Amino acid sequence: MSSAQMETLLEELEDDNVQEDFALHLVSNFLRLALLIIGSMLVPSFIFMSYILLYFVPNFLEAPTFLSLFTDGRALINLLVMPIMLVGCFLLYLFFMGLITRILWKFSEKKSPSQDGVIPRNLPSKTLDYYHYRSFCIKHPKNVFTKGMFPWLANWFYNFVGTSEIGKGSTIEEQVCADKFIEVGENCYIGVNSTLTSHFVEGIFGNITYFKVKVGDNVTLAGLNGITPGCEIGDNSYLLPLASAAKHSIIKGNNYYFGIPLRKIFKRKLMRYLDIEMEDLEKSDKIRKKQQLKKNMKEGAK
Repeated sequence: MSSAQMETLLEELEDDNVQEDFALHLVSNFLRLALLIIGSMLVPSFIFMSYILLYFVPNFLEAPTFLSLFTDGRALINLLVMPIMLVGCFLLYLFFMGLITRILWKFSEKKSPSQDGVIPRNLPSKTLDYYHYRSFCIKHPKNVFTKGMFPWLANWFYNFVGTSEIGKGSTIEEQVCADKFIEVGENCYIGVNSTLTSHFVEGIFGNITYFKVKVGDNVTLAGLNGITPGCEIGDNSYLLPLASAAKHSIIKGNNYYFGIPLRKIFKRKLMRYLDIEMEDLEKSDKIRKKQQLKKNMKEGAK
């Protein structure tokens, strides 16, 4: 067999393996998605339809006259209970979606725990399989929580499932990633379209860089910020818009940061950026001192 024929045969074998692997994952992903959607809707749908058929239809929709809708106590009660039932069943739907995702997530963590490292994509491995497994499982529930009626419940979802750790008082606006292997402290604000990503795909067919991102307490990302795998942001850090960090950057905190890659912004540059003068800072300082003095006088009077 010539070298050209050998290369052709190897290419055909590789193509066959890729197609078989893709088909297998497609079926398993479809089954997991079906489990998430159908499983989380079973109980809320049963409760809501039972209320509709047993109470709302006979007492409100089948009222004998139009005036009885406003004079019959049962009709009025069922009308007022309807929005409560809708909201309650939706919250129940979110709970079961979080519960099923938690079960799937814990199963994957037991088989192959999440850990820092580089995952090769040109070699089949259990680590690679469960990385994709977890990435797929989290996508639909994340969108349901962040784009639903109660987006602030996304923090509960991340903590309950165990995908990330979000501290009390922290707000994460809608963004690209921030769904797994993230640790955010207390009283943080992650602005709109910021990116907290624990993974990078190095090129189309490159390896996966997977390292935890850690954010301290009282950290503010103004918006459009990019925080990449392995980064650690110290307490009391304030990132101006578009300020982004390269992989494995360590930001000490207690300062303002700007630029790509981000760096400290000193007092004069910050004043120029915010378009303020020294007189404005002096006025602000006087106002702050007066407010503190009034506060101390009130506390002394008590």
